[in-house]
Amino acid sequence: MARKSVLIGISGGVDSAVAAAILIEQGFRTEGLYIRNGFPTRAEVEAERVANEFDIPLHKIDLTRQFNNDIVEYFASEYAAGRTPNPCIVCNKKIKFRYLLKEIEKRGIDYLATGHYARIENRGIEKGFRLLRGIDATKDQSYFLFELGQKELAKTIFPNGEKTKDEIREMARGLHLGSFSERESQEVCFIPDNNYRRFIEDFLVPSPFKPGNIVDKNGAIVGRHRGIHSVTIGQRKGLNIASERPYYVTEIDSKKNRVVVGRDEDQFFAGLIAERILWVSPMHPDADSLDARTHIRYRHRGVTSKITFMPQERDSVFVHFDTPQKAVAPGQAAVFYQDDAVIGGGWISKGVHRG
Repeated sequence: MARKSVLIGISGGVDSAVAAAILIEQGFRTEGLYIRNGFPTRAEVEAERVANEFDIPLHKIDLTRQFNNDIVEYFASEYAAGRTPNPCIVCNKKIKFRYLLKEIEKRGIDYLATGHYARIENRGIEKGFRLLRGIDATKDQSYFLFELGQKELAKTIFPNGEKTKDEIREMARGLHLGSFSERESQEVCFIPDNNYRRFIEDFLVPSPFKPGNIVDKNGAIVGRHRGIHSVTIGQRKGLNIASERPYYVTEIDSKKNRVVVGRDEDQFFAGLIAERILWVSPMHPDADSLDARTHIRYRHRGVTSKITFMPQERDSVFVHFDTPQKAVAPGQAAVFYQDDAVIGGGWISKGVHRG
C-alpha cells in the first residue's frame, strides 16, 4: 500500500520544522513548501536548512503580489479606518491554506500541514470535521483558524496540536536543530521590528493621517493625537494627557478624526456586534440564538456569551457577555467556542456598552 503524502508549509521557525519531523516519523511521504511574500528575511535560508536536514523536497512559490493585495493593503486600510486588523487570520485563509490546498491538488498530494497548535476531529460524513484547541492552552492557535471550512479541514494535518511547546522544543533539541529550538516564527512576518505605525506611514503615501483631538466621553478636548493609526483600543501609555487618573482609549472615530478616551470603568462593554460570520461545522446553528464562549482577541480568556442572530441578517450577530469585557476593538475577530471546539466566528464591527 502506497504511503500517504503531505505538503507542509515550512516557515523557517521551530514549529514547522518539528512538525515536518513528526510527519516523517509517522510515515508520510513529506514535501515542503516555502511561500515568498516580498519581505525577504533569513526565513527562506532556514527553511532550506530544514529541508536539507530531513532530506525532503522544498518547493517555493512567489506570492508577493497576492500578499501585498490581500494582506498588506488590508492591514494598512484597517488602521486608516480606525479599526484594529488581524493579518494572521486573513493570511491563513487567503494565502497559506488557499495556496497549500492549490499546490496539493496540482501535485497530487494527499494532505497539507502546518505547524499550528490546533487539532482536527473527523466526526463522520454527516457531522464533518471539527476544529479543536491545541492541548497546550498557552500556545493554542485555533483562534487564528476560525475562517477555515470543511474543504480545508478535510485535507489538513496539525502535527503539533497534540503536543506542548516544551515538548516541541525538546524534540528540536533531540533532532539537533540548533537555533530552531529557540527561534519563533514572526507573528506579523512583514513587520520584523514590530513598528506598525512607521510601516503604515511608509506604505500609505501620501499619508491619510492627520493630527486630531482626543476627547473624553462628554466630548471635551483633553489632548491631541498625531494620527488615528497611532493609538489602539485599550491603550493607556503614550496619550500625553495630564490627569491624576489614567485615561484609556475607548473609541477611534475615523470620520471625525478623533480619539475618545475614558477612565478604567468606561472600558467595559456588555457585548458586541460581529459581521461576516462563518461557521466551521456544516451543522451550524439554525436556532435564533446559542450559547458559546467568545474570545474577542488572541490570548483573551474568553467569556460565556449568548449569541443572537441579527434580524434578517444571518451573517451578523449580537453577542451578549455574561460579564462585561474590556477593550472590544472593531476589526478584531470574535471567535466562538463550545468546550474545546471552534464553532465559528466573525469580525467585530462595534462594542455595545449596554446589552
